[in-house]
Amino acid sequence: MTYIDTHSHLYDEQFDDDRADVLQRAFAAGAGKIFLPNVNAGTIAPMLQLASAYPGRLYPMLGLHPEDLGDTWRETLQQMETLLQEQDHPYIAIGEVGLDYYWNRSKYEEQQEAFAIQVEWAVKYGLPLMIHTRDAHREMVQVLTDVRNRNRDISESRNPEIPKFSGVFHCFGGSAEEAAELLGFEDFMLGIGGVVTFKKSPLPAVLREAVPLERIVLETDAPYLAPVPHRGKRNETAYVTDVIAKLAEIYERDAQEVARITTENALKTFPKAK
Repeated sequence: MTYIDTHSHLYDEQFDDDRADVLQRAFAAGAGKIFLPNVNAGTIAPMLQLASAYPGRLYPMLGLHPEDLGDTWRETLQQMETLLQEQDHPYIAIGEVGLDYYWNRSKYEEQQEAFAIQVEWAVKYGLPLMIHTRDAHREMVQVLTDVRNRNRDISESRNPEIPKFSGVFHCFGGSAEEAAELLGFEDFMLGIGGVVTFKKSPLPAVLREAVPLERIVLETDAPYLAPVPHRGKRNETAYVTDVIAKLAEIYERDAQEVARITTENALKTFPKAK
């Protein structure tokens, strides 16, 4: 069984003592590819160093996480866009970007402006988005809708050489109504990870009711959100197998089929990783 972890922060310092072992366990468990979302200017170098050590297996993204919006965020975005303008850059997506008002709403408008800028990058450079949202569903949908409407000629084109408006809604945990609204962005997937295994999570019922397996990609968000039976511990890519097992139960499909379909979904969404 081979799968793709579409969202893992393996460059994080929590893996400094045993990163090679973590990767060995991931590959042994069936991880064919692992995608690395960036979070700020300081994580670019360690992320690229790690990805370059595992060519064809680890793939970097580029973006500024909403919780990392410091006072110089405009300058940081300018520096990041310069990297996207380099010929043959290695980034397979714009991410991790989005809106997060869970802890702090002091940069309410700045987060939306920064997010909109990076969503425009996705259109401009023909890259999918890796979107983080917490306590900001309505605002996130509005930003995406505004950008899509401004670029309607691209998002509606059937010419394969023109980039689609696409990506992943990372760590989806909303209602059936929210799922339906997000799936209205037709080239986007929902990222599903350890939360789906939690005992009191409403997510299994939501997926059964509103989300076809063909619109899901697998993720860990390692080192965070480890699935049962590892909940409360450091998460790692090898634990995706527990997520696959839960999805097989939810959709009444074979685990191999869940891995195959979600892998196809990931490669469709992130074509630079093929």
